[in-house]
Amino acid sequence: MLEAAIEAARAAEQVIRHHYARNLEVELKADRTPVTIADVESEKAIRGILEQRFPDHGFSGEETGQHDLDAEFLWLVDPIDGTKSFVRRSPYFSTQIALMHRGELVLGVSNAPAFQEMAWAERGAGARLQGEPIRVSGIDTLDSATLSMGNIKSLARSSEWPKLGQLVSAVNRTRGYGDCFHYHQLASGRLDAVLESDVNILDVAACAVIVREAGGEVTTLEGGPLTLDATSILATNGCLHPRVMSCLSGGLQMS
Repeated sequence: MLEAAIEAARAAEQVIRHHYARNLEVELKADRTPVTIADVESEKAIRGILEQRFPDHGFSGEETGQHDLDAEFLWLVDPIDGTKSFVRRSPYFSTQIALMHRGELVLGVSNAPAFQEMAWAERGAGARLQGEPIRVSGIDTLDSATLSMGNIKSLARSSEWPKLGQLVSAVNRTRGYGDCFHYHQLASGRLDAVLESDVNILDVAACAVIVREAGGEVTTLEGGPLTLDATSILATNGCLHPRVMSCLSGGLQMS
């Protein structure tokens, strides 16, 4: 299954490279997010490979729809996570392919074509970046930690905003790498925590597997498991998770 997911990600990459920086027509979906022919064609390439290999598996795609969501195995696919970047010729976009088995995320492939960087992981087998094993950092205090954030508009409008400010003031550095890039860095020990709201499970499922298999911990911002309905994510190197959760719940723990 991992081999098929990597093959599908490579097939999508060929489509994406063909269309990148070609002034594609951009349409707006019902949720006001952009979509291009590159999104649709790359998802079709992915779907074709996965459905040919595994006809009994379910599929949930950002562009081509869903079927058999209650199947034992369910593929979760965002062919171009970061379409807004893609259409503006910014390289910060990626292909996300994840697999759920009976509701548990067990496999993830995250490919950033413009950076020629692919990460992948499967349950119990560790995580890899460019084929090399990766591991989260051992940073265990907030005042030594680097935090990256993304999609925090809903937090800015909510009563939770002061709690985020408390966390920001407690860490050593803050960044906003976004999309797959802060998860790749977290999984390879280059930063220590990632926080996002306003997400779709298709955006983060693959990276969640990669971080977890690199030794990290992944939950929603409320501390729950990532499910198909999840709309937020907190990913850390593991040892920082209770400290960040405590800070977000109102009780600051510096160490």
